[in-house]
Amino acid sequence: MSILDAPIARLDGTPSTLREITGGRPALLVNVASRCGLTPQYAGLERLHEEVAPQGFTVVGLPCNQFAGQEPGSAEEIEEFCSATYGVTFPMTEKVEVNGEGRHPVYAELVRTPDEQGEAGDVSWNFEKFLLAADGTVVARFGPRVEPHDPRLVDAVAALVG
Repeated sequence: MSILDAPIARLDGTPSTLREITGGRPALLVNVASRCGLTPQYAGLERLHEEVAPQGFTVVGLPCNQFAGQEPGSAEEIEEFCSATYGVTFPMTEKVEVNGEGRHPVYAELVRTPDEQGEAGDVSWNFEKFLLAADGTVVARFGPRVEPHDPRLVDAVAALVG
């Protein structure tokens, strides 16, 4: 089964798959949190989404509360915060676990991809980024501190949507 076919609900609880959420387009998957020092990256993620969506690309936020309890809210609270504070329009999924025994199947596949230092394995913190080709292949992994407009990330996205 492709990572794109793994069941994952949308933030509103509607059953879905990554294929449906991404529309079969290349995507940047990001484990997000509302109460993290990196939370301002939402603004850059939204900007990236707006800039590249017309070329067939999407950002997908996957809320996670595994890092210091920094995403404690309900789906409604997460949606309201993201919309009101950062104007987020990109799709968001249900809250998921990215590490450990309860790791969501999407992340079971994602964490096999090495980061820029060549290390695969657990997600290190909120806002770790995984770049997927339209066929679901994970083509790059970026650490939490890599900003959405970092040239490495932007160049990797551009190579996918060419």
